[in-house]
Amino acid sequence: MKLATLKDGMRDGKLVVVSRDLTRYADASFLVPTLQAALDDWQRISPHLEALYEGVEHRSIPYDRFHEHHAHSPLPRAYQWADGSAYVNHVELVRKARGAEMPANLWTDPLMYQGGSDSFLGPRDPILIGDITWGVDMEGEIAVIVGDVPQGATVDEARAAIRLVMLVNDISLRGLIPGELAKGFGFFQSKPSSAFSPVAVTPDELGEAWDGGKVHLPLLVEYNGKPFGRANAGVDMTFDFPTLIAHAAKTRPLCAGTIIGSGTVSNKLDGGPGKPIAEGGAGYSCIAEIRTIETLEHGAPKTPFMHFGDTVRIEMKDKDGHSIFGAIEQKVEKYER
Repeated sequence: MKLATLKDGMRDGKLVVVSRDLTRYADASFLVPTLQAALDDWQRISPHLEALYEGVEHRSIPYDRFHEHHAHSPLPRAYQWADGSAYVNHVELVRKARGAEMPANLWTDPLMYQGGSDSFLGPRDPILIGDITWGVDMEGEIAVIVGDVPQGATVDEARAAIRLVMLVNDISLRGLIPGELAKGFGFFQSKPSSAFSPVAVTPDELGEAWDGGKVHLPLLVEYNGKPFGRANAGVDMTFDFPTLIAHAAKTRPLCAGTIIGSGTVSNKLDGGPGKPIAEGGAGYSCIAEIRTIETLEHGAPKTPFMHFGDTVRIEMKDKDGHSIFGAIEQKVEKYER
C-alpha cells in the first residue's frame, strides 16, 4: 500500500491512501488522523488501510486527484530520525575530501548520527538557506519507518519491524561540517531540515526489488534538469536496513515512527570511485562525491555546491518505468526571516 500526508493547515497533516500509479487518493483520516497515529496502532489499523487502498486502486470508493505538490513528507515530524552511512564508498570519499582518516571499523560497524526530526520539509518545499557560502549539497537516500523495536533487537527482529520505505533528500551544509566535527560532538548546524518523498510504501509494493533489507533499483537524481545520478541502491550497500536498525537499538528501544536512513547512495565502478553518467558511470547522489573525485583526479574540485535557483529532483522508478514514491523536487532559495 502507498500512504501520504496532505498539507491541511495542521502541523501533522492528514493521512491519505494513494493509488499505485500515484494519480488518486482516498481520505484515511476517518480511520486514523495521521501516519504517526497509524504506526502507533499498526496491527489494528493497517488492515483497514489496506482495504481502503484496494478500494482506491479499483475505484470502488470515492477518491480525489492526488497532486504531489500538496503532499508533506509522510511524517511531517518524527520522534526520531537516525541516518546511517551504509554506503561506505561514500564515507571513504567524503572523508578524503576533508583530509580525515578512514577508520578500519567503518567497514564492520555502521556509522550513524541523530538528525533533527521536528521540522521536515515537504517534497516540493524550497531549501531555504541564509548564506550560500555554507556549501549547500543534496544527498539522495533511502529510508525506512519502523514500528516499535526493543532494545537489543536482533537483525531478524529489526527486519520484522520495517513498516514503510521512502526516499530522502538529506540536505547538508558542507562548509559547516568540518568545523562542527572538529569540536568532537557531531553534526548540528550543518544538517538542516531533510525532505522525504511524497509517498511512503509498504515493502511488498517493491516486489522483487525488495530483498528484506535493500532496495535493488537505481536512485535517479537530476540536478538543474540534467541526469546527475542513477546509483543502484542495492549495490555497494555495506549494511542493510535490518543491520542499521539493530545497530540503532543496541542500547535503547526505538519507538514506532522512528526513521532510519541509508546514507547517500553510492556505487563504485570496477572497484574504484564512480564516474559521471556521461562517462558511463552511475553518477552521484551528492555533489561532495564528485568534488572529491575531481580533486583526486585534477588536484581541485570543479563542480560548485548548490547556488540560489538550483534545483534537485530525486525519484525511483520500477522496472516498467513508473514512479514508486513520487518525486522530491526542490529549489534552493534565500531564507528571509
